[in-house]
Amino acid sequence: MDIAFKCPLCEQDFRVEAALGGTEFRCPTCRKLSLVPEAEVAAAAPNVLPPGALPPPPPPIPPASGAPAPKRSAASDAEDAQLARRLTEAYERVTAEVAKLIVGQEEVIEQLLIAIFARSHCLLEGVPGLAKTYMVKTLADALQLSFRRVQFTPDLMPADITGTDVIQEDPATGRRNLTFLKGPLFAQMILADEINRSPPKTQAALLEAMQEHSVTVGGRTYKLEQPFFVLATQNPVEQEGTYPLPEAQKDRFMFHVRVDYPTREQEREIIKRTTSAYAADVDPVITGEEVIAIQKTVRKVPVPDHVTDFVLDLVRRARPADAEAPAFTKELIAWGPGPRACQQLVMGGKVRAVLRGRFHVTIEDIEALALPVLRHRIVPTFNAEAEGIKVDAIIARVLKETPRQTRP
Repeated sequence: MDIAFKCPLCEQDFRVEAALGGTEFRCPTCRKLSLVPEAEVAAAAPNVLPPGALPPPPPPIPPASGAPAPKRSAASDAEDAQLARRLTEAYERVTAEVAKLIVGQEEVIEQLLIAIFARSHCLLEGVPGLAKTYMVKTLADALQLSFRRVQFTPDLMPADITGTDVIQEDPATGRRNLTFLKGPLFAQMILADEINRSPPKTQAALLEAMQEHSVTVGGRTYKLEQPFFVLATQNPVEQEGTYPLPEAQKDRFMFHVRVDYPTREQEREIIKRTTSAYAADVDPVITGEEVIAIQKTVRKVPVPDHVTDFVLDLVRRARPADAEAPAFTKELIAWGPGPRACQQLVMGGKVRAVLRGRFHVTIEDIEALALPVLRHRIVPTFNAEAEGIKVDAIIARVLKETPRQTRP
């Protein structure tokens, strides 16, 4: 007699001999360690999670060297599961609060939240008038984060955003001292509006803040308040007199998010709200400290081997010099994504999985984030641009050609 049961984490079906009932079993897909149910229990109540329930976090996967995994207490696992549930609930509440003021743009808001919880940054692109600034300000209010908006202009200098040392006289002693005046970067959520309007010297001032979460002025390094998130916007229509971001700086952004026009019904609702006496207040949902705790928790979400293989296959097929690249890649792509694309796909997939009440990443999560992760990391060839082939179309073709492996 065999016992049929499901893994409580990835819900994969298994069948073992009845004699193994009550013994420990490690899922080969997600590495979840659980007990094989007894024959009577398995027949009466299959090991299936109730609707909406979030499975407990799995134990860490042992390293490749074969060293034993560090032991985790039940309290730590319960705390991680509680934080994951908190993230799922917070996501629903944040989107509901933002929807009080922002009509539509659900996918854009989701990608912004994924980047925040993955401890990264976003490059937002859209024509004027699509409420990009208003959306970010509303999101900062819902997350209880301090917000600063910096309007990038051709005459903006690095010290205008990082801060500078000034000479101040002590009225008590009469002595003059250098005092650091903090710039607008010293906030938790920064909106770099029209970042391509400023010269490269000012754009580069953001690099240290984005990567190291610190600012160096006058030989001294100042740590930025956590969590720290940079959202840069650029206008895709008017390019005269602009300074396009270099590839190295664009690679620092997790997502390149494109804001599209609203639908007819959404635009009708926008007109109704903005031309009437409609008013709404955004209630704070979570704090900055909770965001930091969530950022640490999502890193513990397991990624099955077949999902990691899919990420590797997808990114490597977008590199024209790679042996795995198809023929059309060599014709349409001049420069492909680097290893950071793999990292961001996996991290984004972990956050997206938890937002949907799962504690394991699927190929669907990776497919959903392929466009915002890859579109600013692929440089098309001259032939592709001459034929009017967009980067999104190239990514969609690479996605279609990438094989999907089944779970072992």
